[in-house]
Amino acid sequence: MFSDMDLIRTIDDDVEVPDEPDSASDDEDDQPIVLSKEKRALKGRTGDFSADFEFGERDGLYSGDWAMDDVMAQLKKRKAATTLDEKIEKVRKKRKIEEKSQKNKKTEAPVTKPEPDDDDEEEIDEEENDKEEDGNEESAADVVEEDDDDDEVEEDEFSSGDEEVLKKADTVREKPKKGKRKIPEAFFEDASQYDDNLTFPDMNLSRPLLKAITTMGFKQPTPIQKACVPVGLLGKDICACAATGTGKTAAFMLPVLERLIYKPRETQVTRVLVLVPTRELGIQVHTVARELAQFTSISTCLAVGGLDLKSQEAALRAGPDVLIATPGRLIDHLHNTPSFELSQIEILILDEADRMLDEYFEEQMKEIIRMCSYQRQTMLFSATMSEEVKDLASVSLKQPVRIFVNSNTDVAPYLRQEFVRIRPNKEGDREAIVAALLTRTFQDHVMLFTQTKKQAHRMHILLGLMGLKVGELHGNLSQTQRLESLRRFKDEQIDILVATDVAARGLDIDGVKTVINFTMPNTAKHYVHRVGRTARAGKVGRSVSLVGETERKMLKEIVKKAKTPVKARVVPQEVILKFRDLIERLEKDVYAVLRLEKEEKAMAHSEAQISLAQKRITQSADEKQPPRTWFQTHEERKKDRMAKVLQDFDFALRGKKKRAEFLKQGKRKELTAEERAQFEVLKSQMYAERAAKRDRKPKRARVVPEDEPVQKAKKPNKSRKKSVFDKELTNTSKKTLKQYRAGPSFEDRKRLGLPNKKGGRFKSKSKFKRR
Repeated sequence: MFSDMDLIRTIDDDVEVPDEPDSASDDEDDQPIVLSKEKRALKGRTGDFSADFEFGERDGLYSGDWAMDDVMAQLKKRKAATTLDEKIEKVRKKRKIEEKSQKNKKTEAPVTKPEPDDDDEEEIDEEENDKEEDGNEESAADVVEEDDDDDEVEEDEFSSGDEEVLKKADTVREKPKKGKRKIPEAFFEDASQYDDNLTFPDMNLSRPLLKAITTMGFKQPTPIQKACVPVGLLGKDICACAATGTGKTAAFMLPVLERLIYKPRETQVTRVLVLVPTRELGIQVHTVARELAQFTSISTCLAVGGLDLKSQEAALRAGPDVLIATPGRLIDHLHNTPSFELSQIEILILDEADRMLDEYFEEQMKEIIRMCSYQRQTMLFSATMSEEVKDLASVSLKQPVRIFVNSNTDVAPYLRQEFVRIRPNKEGDREAIVAALLTRTFQDHVMLFTQTKKQAHRMHILLGLMGLKVGELHGNLSQTQRLESLRRFKDEQIDILVATDVAARGLDIDGVKTVINFTMPNTAKHYVHRVGRTARAGKVGRSVSLVGETERKMLKEIVKKAKTPVKARVVPQEVILKFRDLIERLEKDVYAVLRLEKEEKAMAHSEAQISLAQKRITQSADEKQPPRTWFQTHEERKKDRMAKVLQDFDFALRGKKKRAEFLKQGKRKELTAEERAQFEVLKSQMYAERAAKRDRKPKRARVVPEDEPVQKAKKPNKSRKKSVFDKELTNTSKKTLKQYRAGPSFEDRKRLGLPNKKGGRFKSKSKFKRR
């Protein structure tokens, strides 16, 4: 019947269909270990659908790709001679040739034929010359040859017997939960209870915003958006806290844009300022703001470090409605860009407010708030807002509304937390454990967090030498390199992103499956931000943290506050030993890559000095620009920096001998794995102790007076010359009192028999009778 009607038969009601497994189930632990080499062999198989398919047309005028193109256009077109990945590949090929030649010498008898190693070296040199001539372009054949080389390297690194050990599964068990959870008390006016049935059309938003929301694919508002948007539209100050990945950016941008639409500007001035701690977060907030305002006439501007100053100055002179900035670059523009000021700011927003108000941004925030308009609406947003909201609200909030949708230190609801215990004398196994996890278990969409930039760079080189696709993100990189690493990770060109805490705040990277902590972070709130890069917006994710004996206090705190069971992962000792031996063999290659990088940096520095000298010689006096000023002098900045460094040493290294030993170790070029791990842990302990002492002290950053001001001791009165005004108010002599005393009333004069005043004009006594 279906064939006659030219219809396709579908599934009937009585046909049983197998259920699909749940992505969040615990069956993942039972899956066999698949090594990276076997995974690459299966990678060439195509599925039923093409991953490269895209629709020809898109709804909406603006997308996130346009924002990235605008940002990349401001970057300086300066490219290094070779990238770090190319240096790693060069060292790997050299090591492969050396190992192959040694193997041939041992196995083969002496023959009159020419050695193949020389030919291979010549071919490799020819390939490198071809790459330099063609602008580092690779053909498909070269890619296939490199993949083959990677397989050969891995075969040499691990034999067939080693692979049996590496496939041994980890042990995962549940950790017991101890203690009870404390419920925080409420502060200020509390608006944490919101209408759960509230939708975007019910929020009284304009049609352009509703159209942009639909274009961006938002269906229902998140809890923080349901709570914040109505309060923000009323113009009240907000102190809000919600779990990371719940849409806080849209929660403060929607009421801001609605108010700007309702009240169009009369002159070209900046009316909204959004402050963010990192450049990458600023780019992300700028992207969301432009997408939400794509159907309006509201203009936005991005002012963060690393981008072109001239284009930013031109945009600020035009007076954009919304400015997204980092504190350092904003202060630079305030002191050096003419016709730009913050006196007309109507709304001030601090994203990641607890980070913006800590010791690193304290002086800069005081300078910015001093320049802002006093009559404004202020909003503080963060995923880990301190319970001492009164201290944060002293940044000039006026009767703020407290909105705590999620308790601070709450991780995402669908996050699976795992911890790997590091025994007391096994601190040097951290690198081997991380390499084992990334090679055997978590092979793609992974973020690895380290405490220092030096360790992040080392892990990039080490994992790259093992054949993994790795990128890095930290403060030592240029802005071009940082954005390029982030773009490659989002586009799945690399599987692992090694980063410091600069990438732990607010970044929304789609598809992150796993977060690995090389060491435990400084505090519990830093841990929440790190693991918040995965399991965002209701998705499933996993975090694996390495915990030593000195970090167990923080582990207990995290386990106590966890809502779901916490797992303990045990990596087999045989696997750790195999990877530790591999790292020791690769140590020489790591230093070879570092040496190549150091030589290239020295050459680039020399070329930059030569070009700068030539520019100064050819430049006339009129063309020279005045030096850029700062709100602090060079000596003041140096003094503050030295005070913080000395404070670090005083907290962590009490005693001259211990401090001298620490400085001596830091100057050494080659450190053992144990010393590197101890330095990572020590750095986090230094911050934690410093933060604890800062919390015990009374806060210094005060912009508005406290509710109960402290009365100062009265000083003894000193004779000083009084003004005429003071004399008249404070003179209590008899003559002065008679002179300024009010006379008696009309009834009193009549009762006492006093004569009436001369020249009185009273016509009716009853009309002017005093009552």
